Amino acid sequence: QVQLVESGGGLVQAGGSLRLSCAASGRAVNIYAMAWFRQAPGKEREFVTTIRWSGGNTVYKDSVKGRFTISRDNAKNTVYLQMNSLKPEDTAVYYCAADTHGGGYNVWGQGTQVTVSS
Repeated sequence: QVQLVESGGGLVQAGGSLRLSCAASGRAVNIYAMAWFRQAPGKEREFVTTIRWSGGNTVYKDSVKGRFTISRDNAKNTVYLQMNSLKPEDTAVYYCAADTHGGGYNVWGQGTQVTVSS
């Protein structure tokens, strides 16, 4: 089965930007969609954005629309999350997820910390 490797997290001031990446490794992967979730301290994990692998259709959580952009490189089996105009409330561990069977997100990354200071 595939594994997801995330990178790009870090500390940034409010109004700044970060770019996360998530690479799927493994032979003969068949990706239907990839997504980003996040979990802030003391809160439930929440959906942020997703992208359909073949068509590129995207969906965003309302609070990140216009600020975050998800994209993918099909040849590299990699998904990216460009985060602009970051706010302190964006602080969370960000998790990459993949749907490799068409039935929901079944593969998850380990998470990468994003911290936005005031």
